[in-house]
Amino acid sequence: MTATFCEYKPGLEGIPATKSSISSVDGQKGILEYRGIAIEELTKQGSFLETAYLLIWGKLPSEQQLEEFQTEIIYHRRIKYRIRDMMKCFPETGHPMDALQTSAAALGLFYARRALDDPEYIRRAVVRILAKIPTMVAAFHQMRRGNDAIKPNDNLDYAANFLYMLTEKKPHPLEAKVFDVCLTLHAEHTINASTFSAMVTASTLTDPYAVVASAVGTLAGPLHGGANEEVLLMLEDIGSMDNVQPYVENLIANKHKIMGFGHRVYKVKDPRAKILQELAEQLFDATGHDRYYDLALELERVIETKLGHKGIYPNVDFYSGLVYRKLGIPDDLFTPIFAIARVAGWLAHWKEQLAVNRIFRPTQIYTGEHNSPYIPMAER
Repeated sequence: MTATFCEYKPGLEGIPATKSSISSVDGQKGILEYRGIAIEELTKQGSFLETAYLLIWGKLPSEQQLEEFQTEIIYHRRIKYRIRDMMKCFPETGHPMDALQTSAAALGLFYARRALDDPEYIRRAVVRILAKIPTMVAAFHQMRRGNDAIKPNDNLDYAANFLYMLTEKKPHPLEAKVFDVCLTLHAEHTINASTFSAMVTASTLTDPYAVVASAVGTLAGPLHGGANEEVLLMLEDIGSMDNVQPYVENLIANKHKIMGFGHRVYKVKDPRAKILQELAEQLFDATGHDRYYDLALELERVIETKLGHKGIYPNVDFYSGLVYRKLGIPDDLFTPIFAIARVAGWLAHWKEQLAVNRIFRPTQIYTGEHNSPYIPMAER
């Protein structure tokens, strides 16, 4: 019997993989919504943990619910000493994303009861993962420098505490607020590669720690996470305002990707990039100018002139690296920070899928031969 196939699309581009009420994107108008709420509203009025609650449980928390959620997160920030001991054995030259994937998977050794039909188990898993992922990122950063991990500060909120664990210095309130907004902006973005990876892993009904570890591994790839690191390298390579236009012309002539520009969905400027640009300006006004920001503005202007008609505009990665570096965050922690934020979205999709789960089993279009003979070893 001959099988029938839908049109093949490399990378499943444009092919629906699920139904979801978590987030939506209008790439033509530049609109991003979490549970129907515009990202602009959430970043102005909310916090990252409030946003995480919204994404995972489907509604904004009441004051009491948010307070209880924050209290639980603070209580579970610390990690088991055996996990810390394991992390001390990681090579100091290893990438923080590899350390994070390993550490996230290790959480399953301690907490993987897989009671996926128990709402209390789901809540505890959500809280533990949200609470411990930032601690593990900061701990590895300290350990690779030969230091002990800095203990979480229970008097600081989610964003401020992470910055504290990197330096053992309380951040300025503006720095903490800017970082909290950055986390909100990266928390969720429909069915991207890492979220799809999380969903495929979740569909087997494994534990949520394996789900997150799978997603972290996917995010580590240079075509998904890490573009903001490349943006900074590109700006450093450009070096001066006079070199911006010839640099862009050379990239276009050689058909090279321009890091931080273009998006599979957005055909206008990414709304997250607009917010990040405003944050960058606030941060630079308060803490000192960054000359690379001037290069970034000129680069955006030149590319809009040359490629705007093709829908090539800045995406979320273009300005985030500049913001993170101004906050004193090392370049190779940019993608782990992406993971800290996106955990909220991964967990939201994990929880949503549990309600209607069916294991993913896509088909293929076979392109090989049929009826090939087996060739004996002596004749090969």
